[in-house]
Amino acid sequence: MTAWYRALNVVVTRRSLNARLEWLDERGKAVRPPDYPIDVASENGWTKMELITPVPEKARKVTVELALGFTSGSVTWDDIEIASESSPPQRTVRALTVYHRPRNSKSPVDEFCSLVESAADQKPDLVCLPEGITVVGTTNSYAEISEPVPGPTCARLGALARKLNTWIVAGIYEREGKIVYNTAVLIDRKGALAGKYRKTHLPREEWEAGITPGNDYPVFDTEFGKVGLTVCWDVQFPEPSRAMALKGAQIILLPIWGGSEVLAKARAIENHIFLITSSYDMKSFIVDPTGAVMAEATREKPIALATLNLDQKYFQPWLGDMKNRTWKERRPDIPMEVK
Repeated sequence: MTAWYRALNVVVTRRSLNARLEWLDERGKAVRPPDYPIDVASENGWTKMELITPVPEKARKVTVELALGFTSGSVTWDDIEIASESSPPQRTVRALTVYHRPRNSKSPVDEFCSLVESAADQKPDLVCLPEGITVVGTTNSYAEISEPVPGPTCARLGALARKLNTWIVAGIYEREGKIVYNTAVLIDRKGALAGKYRKTHLPREEWEAGITPGNDYPVFDTEFGKVGLTVCWDVQFPEPSRAMALKGAQIILLPIWGGSEVLAKARAIENHIFLITSSYDMKSFIVDPTGAVMAEATREKPIALATLNLDQKYFQPWLGDMKNRTWKERRPDIPMEVK
């Protein structure tokens, strides 16, 4: 389904404007909870809503509801269409994570690269390595091991990315002048730096040691979709993952030293995204948008791979597809600041 709208004086359009599909059986009874198209593009003051979804097996007809609520504004709807899709998109990503902790190492980065290279025959599209891969297993301080981005470690990861034709995410310590950041870097298939994220939420142990926090939540385009990066302590807070999901990220990668597995799963569930961790002191796993573990790397099996279908629908009992419903019923208009 596609529909276009033009809103006037509507503050929160995702909540106030609803196009809804109700699937009914031959007796007019709903066969699953409603589906909600969501905004995907804007052009000349008009916004496009879109939904691609499988028709329920028992459905015999569908009703379309266009609604305006929770506002004194107005909306104009136009160009509403329902059509069958003979070849719905099926974007799949072969994602790989590792569980490895170098000890007394002269080159922990080389250890990680060798480990990933040993899995070349699995042909990963996306590799997640842990936080701080340049310092773990050494006696170096954050400042001593920090480097420019791009720099030597990006070059080493870039060579591996080119060799395996894969995207790579890893946590390193970035130096910019006198400032040091805890940074996750994204390397593309050609070995180039495609993006970086500076850890925004720092535990006191890091800022007391001289680390400076980042201040934004970027997302990055790949050929299979948008990805977001978070680092370790960020998982304690809902805002980083939520902001990236709102910007369209379908996969969030979490290089992490150690933390809460429950919160990692919660970040996936509440934002309906895939989440990949790579860790030293917790599980390195890949979870789907329901929080189910798809694959886990362990000490005995340090490499794990799962195939993510970014277009798969997850219909929850009584609730339906929460991917769009989450954003339609969220209340960003309520202030959260402490006064």
